[in-house]
Amino acid sequence: MLSIDRLRTGYGAREAVFDVSLSVGEGEVVTLVGHNGAGKTTTLKAAMGLLPVWGGTVSFLGRPITNSSSAANVRRGLCMVLEDDFVFRDLTVEENLQVAAFTTPADAAAGIRRDVFALLPVLAERRTQRAGTMSGGERRMLSLGMALMSQARLLLLDEPSLGLAPVLVEQVMGLVGRLVVERGLSVLMVEQNVDQALRIADRVYVLRAGRIAAEEDAAALRRRSQWWDLF
Repeated sequence: MLSIDRLRTGYGAREAVFDVSLSVGEGEVVTLVGHNGAGKTTTLKAAMGLLPVWGGTVSFLGRPITNSSSAANVRRGLCMVLEDDFVFRDLTVEENLQVAAFTTPADAAAGIRRDVFALLPVLAERRTQRAGTMSGGERRMLSLGMALMSQARLLLLDEPSLGLAPVLVEQVMGLVGRLVVERGLSVLMVEQNVDQALRIADRVYVLRAGRIAAEEDAAALRRRSQWWDLF
Protein backbone atom coordinates (compact mmCIF):
# COMPACT_ATOMS: atom_id res chain seq x y z
CA MET A 1 0.00 0.00 0.00
CA LEU A 2 2.63 2.55 1.12
CA SER A 3 6.39 2.20 0.86
CA ILE A 4 8.90 4.75 2.16
CA ASP A 5 12.53 4.06 1.33
CA ARG A 6 15.47 5.96 2.85
CA LEU A 7 13.42 9.12 3.30
CA ARG A 8 15.24 12.35 4.12
CA THR A 9 13.41 15.58 4.87
CA GLY A 10 13.29 18.52 7.26
CA TYR A 11 12.48 22.19 7.72
CA GLY A 12 14.41 25.02 6.12
CA ALA A 13 18.05 23.98 6.20
CA ARG A 14 17.60 21.60 9.15
CA GLU A 15 17.32 17.90 8.38
CA ALA A 16 14.93 16.15 10.76
CA VAL A 17 14.46 12.69 9.22
CA PHE A 18 17.41 10.56 8.12
CA ASP A 19 17.05 7.53 5.82
CA VAL A 20 13.71 6.37 7.23
CA SER A 21 12.30 3.25 5.59
CA LEU A 22 8.91 1.73 6.42
CA SER A 23 5.92 0.09 4.79
CA VAL A 24 2.17 -0.28 5.30
CA GLY A 25 0.35 -3.27 3.83
CA GLU A 26 -3.25 -3.41 2.66
CA GLY A 27 -5.65 -3.53 5.63
CA GLU A 28 -2.78 -3.01 8.06
CA VAL A 29 -2.43 -0.59 10.98
CA VAL A 30 1.14 0.58 11.47
CA THR A 31 2.09 2.86 14.35
CA LEU A 32 5.05 5.22 14.67
CA VAL A 33 6.17 5.83 18.24
CA GLY A 34 9.03 7.83 19.70
CA HIS A 35 9.89 10.82 21.82
CA ASN A 36 8.78 14.36 20.98
CA GLY A 37 10.83 15.65 18.08
CA ALA A 38 11.81 12.18 16.88
CA GLY A 39 10.49 12.89 13.37
CA LYS A 40 7.17 11.05 13.45
CA THR A 41 4.91 13.82 12.20
CA THR A 42 7.61 15.02 9.81
CA THR A 43 7.65 11.58 8.19
CA LEU A 44 3.88 11.64 7.70
CA LYS A 45 3.93 15.15 6.23
CA ALA A 46 6.65 14.24 3.71
CA ALA A 47 4.71 11.14 2.65
CA MET A 48 1.56 13.23 2.21
CA GLY A 49 3.30 15.91 0.18
CA LEU A 50 3.18 18.61 2.84
CA LEU A 51 6.99 18.69 3.14
CA PRO A 52 9.61 18.27 0.39
CA VAL A 53 11.44 14.97 0.12
CA TRP A 54 15.18 15.68 0.08
CA GLY A 55 16.22 12.11 -0.54
CA GLY A 56 14.74 8.64 -0.88
CA THR A 57 11.40 7.64 -2.36
CA VAL A 58 7.71 7.38 -1.45
CA SER A 59 5.43 4.94 -3.31
CA PHE A 60 1.69 4.37 -3.03
CA LEU A 61 -0.07 1.39 -4.57
CA GLY A 62 3.16 0.49 -6.32
CA ARG A 63 3.60 3.87 -8.02
CA PRO A 64 6.11 6.59 -7.11
CA ILE A 65 4.60 9.71 -5.51
CA THR A 66 7.81 11.31 -4.23
CA ASN A 67 7.26 15.08 -3.98
CA SER A 68 3.75 14.84 -5.44
CA SER A 69 1.44 17.54 -4.13
CA SER A 70 -0.90 16.79 -1.25
CA ALA A 71 -3.88 17.57 -3.51
CA ALA A 72 -2.73 14.97 -6.03
CA ASN A 73 -2.19 12.46 -3.24
CA VAL A 74 -5.71 12.99 -1.91
CA ARG A 75 -7.02 12.14 -5.37
CA ARG A 76 -4.92 8.97 -5.30
CA GLY A 77 -6.52 7.86 -2.04
CA LEU A 78 -4.32 9.22 0.74
CA CYS A 79 -5.73 11.35 3.53
CA MET A 80 -3.90 12.88 6.48
CA VAL A 81 -5.74 13.88 9.66
CA LEU A 82 -3.64 16.45 11.50
CA GLU A 83 -3.33 16.57 15.26
CA ASP A 84 -5.00 20.00 15.41
CA ASP A 85 -7.13 22.19 13.12
CA PHE A 86 -8.47 19.03 11.57
CA VAL A 87 -11.97 20.45 10.80
CA PHE A 88 -13.37 23.73 9.52
CA ARG A 89 -14.72 25.22 12.72
CA ASP A 90 -16.99 27.83 11.13
CA LEU A 91 -18.76 25.24 8.97
CA THR A 92 -21.47 22.82 10.05
CA VAL A 93 -20.89 19.08 10.26
CA GLU A 94 -22.62 18.53 6.93
CA GLU A 95 -20.70 21.35 5.27
CA ASN A 96 -17.40 19.87 6.49
CA LEU A 97 -18.35 16.55 4.91
CA GLN A 98 -19.31 18.28 1.67
CA VAL A 99 -15.97 20.11 1.51
CA ALA A 100 -14.09 16.86 2.14
CA ALA A 101 -15.81 15.28 -0.85
CA PHE A 102 -14.28 17.72 -3.35
CA THR A 103 -12.65 14.86 -5.28
CA THR A 104 -15.74 12.63 -5.15
CA PRO A 105 -18.51 12.70 -7.79
CA ALA A 106 -21.71 14.21 -6.39
CA ASP A 107 -23.82 11.07 -6.77
CA ALA A 108 -21.19 8.95 -5.01
CA ALA A 109 -20.72 11.58 -2.29
CA ALA A 110 -24.39 11.43 -1.33
CA GLY A 111 -24.17 7.67 -0.76
CA ILE A 112 -20.90 7.96 1.17
CA ARG A 113 -22.41 10.67 3.38
CA ARG A 114 -25.30 8.35 4.25
CA ASP A 115 -22.77 5.65 5.13
CA VAL A 116 -20.82 8.10 7.31
CA PHE A 117 -23.95 9.11 9.19
CA ALA A 118 -24.85 5.45 9.72
CA LEU A 119 -21.34 4.66 10.93
CA LEU A 120 -21.12 7.78 13.12
CA PRO A 121 -24.63 8.57 14.42
CA VAL A 122 -23.31 11.52 16.46
CA LEU A 123 -22.55 13.30 13.19
CA ALA A 124 -26.07 12.68 11.90
CA GLU A 125 -27.51 14.07 15.13
CA ARG A 126 -25.35 17.21 14.84
CA ARG A 127 -25.35 17.67 11.09
CA THR A 128 -26.40 21.35 11.35
CA GLN A 129 -24.08 22.17 14.28
CA ARG A 130 -20.95 24.24 13.67
CA ALA A 131 -17.85 22.12 14.15
CA GLY A 132 -16.21 24.71 16.41
CA THR A 133 -18.90 24.18 19.05
CA MET A 134 -18.35 20.41 19.24
CA SER A 135 -16.19 18.60 21.77
CA GLY A 136 -12.69 17.44 20.90
CA GLY A 137 -13.81 13.85 20.56
CA GLU A 138 -16.73 14.79 18.31
CA ARG A 139 -14.44 16.86 16.08
CA ARG A 140 -12.06 13.90 15.84
CA MET A 141 -14.99 11.71 14.75
CA LEU A 142 -15.87 14.37 12.17
CA SER A 143 -12.31 14.40 10.86
CA LEU A 144 -12.49 10.64 10.29
CA GLY A 145 -15.84 11.06 8.57
CA MET A 146 -14.25 13.65 6.30
CA ALA A 147 -11.50 11.19 5.42
CA LEU A 148 -14.15 8.68 4.36
CA MET A 149 -15.81 11.33 2.19
CA SER A 150 -12.55 11.71 0.26
CA GLN A 151 -12.67 7.97 -0.54
CA ALA A 152 -9.34 7.48 1.21
CA ARG A 153 -7.67 4.09 1.05
CA LEU A 154 -4.83 4.99 3.40
CA LEU A 155 -5.22 7.18 6.48
CA LEU A 156 -2.25 9.05 7.92
CA LEU A 157 -3.29 9.85 11.48
CA ASP A 158 -1.26 12.29 13.56
CA GLU A 159 -1.84 11.84 17.30
CA PRO A 160 -5.56 10.92 17.14
CA SER A 161 -5.74 10.71 20.95
CA LEU A 162 -4.20 14.14 21.60
CA GLY A 163 -6.13 16.14 24.17
CA LEU A 164 -8.93 13.60 24.56
CA ALA A 165 -10.26 12.10 27.77
CA PRO A 166 -9.45 8.39 28.22
CA VAL A 167 -12.98 7.24 27.37
CA LEU A 168 -12.90 9.26 24.15
CA VAL A 169 -9.48 7.85 23.25
CA GLU A 170 -10.95 4.35 23.49
CA GLN A 171 -13.86 5.37 21.25
CA VAL A 172 -11.60 6.94 18.62
CA MET A 173 -9.22 3.98 18.56
CA GLY A 174 -12.16 1.61 18.37
CA LEU A 175 -13.53 3.54 15.41
CA VAL A 176 -10.18 3.42 13.59
CA GLY A 177 -10.08 -0.32 14.13
CA ARG A 178 -13.61 -0.68 12.75
CA LEU A 179 -12.73 1.36 9.65
CA VAL A 180 -9.89 -1.03 8.91
CA VAL A 181 -12.07 -4.11 9.32
CA GLU A 182 -15.31 -2.85 7.81
CA ARG A 183 -14.01 -0.43 5.16
CA GLY A 184 -10.75 -2.12 4.23
CA LEU A 185 -8.67 0.94 5.02
CA SER A 186 -4.98 0.95 5.84
CA VAL A 187 -3.57 3.23 8.55
CA LEU A 188 -0.19 4.78 9.33
CA MET A 189 -0.58 6.38 12.74
CA VAL A 190 1.63 8.57 14.94
CA GLU A 191 0.61 8.01 18.56
CA GLN A 192 2.12 8.75 21.97
CA ASN A 193 -0.46 6.67 23.82
CA VAL A 194 1.29 3.34 23.22
CA ASP A 195 -1.20 1.33 25.26
CA GLN A 196 -4.16 2.46 23.15
CA ALA A 197 -2.26 2.31 19.87
CA LEU A 198 -1.32 -1.32 20.48
CA ARG A 199 -5.02 -2.23 20.73
CA ILE A 200 -5.37 -1.90 16.96
CA ALA A 201 -1.80 -1.93 15.59
CA ASP A 202 -0.29 -4.76 13.58
CA ARG A 203 3.27 -3.44 13.55
CA VAL A 204 5.20 -0.68 15.29
CA TYR A 205 8.17 1.39 14.16
CA VAL A 206 10.24 3.21 16.77
CA LEU A 207 11.84 6.50 15.76
CA ARG A 208 14.76 8.00 17.64
CA ALA A 209 16.31 11.31 16.57
CA GLY A 210 14.95 11.02 13.04
CA ARG A 211 15.98 7.42 12.42
CA ILE A 212 14.20 4.06 12.63
CA ALA A 213 15.53 2.41 15.78
CA ALA A 214 13.37 -0.72 15.72
CA GLU A 215 10.50 -2.50 14.02
CA GLU A 216 8.34 -4.58 16.34
CA ASP A 217 5.34 -6.87 16.05
CA ALA A 218 2.46 -5.30 17.96
CA ALA A 219 1.34 -8.62 19.42
CA ALA A 220 4.79 -9.08 20.99
CA LEU A 221 4.72 -5.56 22.41
CA ARG A 222 1.30 -6.16 23.96
CA ARG A 223 2.86 -8.91 26.07
CA ARG A 224 5.39 -6.51 27.58
CA SER A 225 4.76 -4.85 30.94
CA GLN A 226 6.28 -1.51 29.89
CA TRP A 227 7.57 0.25 26.78
CA TRP A 228 9.68 3.13 28.06
CA ASP A 229 12.89 1.54 26.82
CA LEU A 230 11.56 1.96 23.27
CA PHE A 231 11.91 5.69 23.58
